[in-house]
Amino acid sequence: MVFKALADLRRRQILDLLKKAPRTTGELCKRFDRSLDRCTVMQHIAVLDRAGLIIARREGRTRWNYLNAAPFKDIYDRWISSYASEAVELLARLKRDLERT
Repeated sequence: MVFKALADLRRRQILDLLKKAPRTTGELCKRFDRSLDRCTVMQHIAVLDRAGLIIARREGRTRWNYLNAAPFKDIYDRWISSYASEAVELLARLKRDLERT
């Protein structure tokens, strides 16, 4: 579900905004008011929420949205880190080989 949520450019833009700071749903809707209506933005927020990529907290009628970094860490730990360590080892080997010549 995480990858499906990340597949949409607008949802990634919402996450980029939340990476900088928590925002209310109203603030997020204003950010997209020229390209998306409020209902569509709220649907994107709901997809992100179901995927566990955001955490919502209510203060009265205001809903604050926070980025949840845990799913990204899980993806990194499971998929990316093993490839990254191989790339780092390859670069280290290349450096050693170049220094020998």
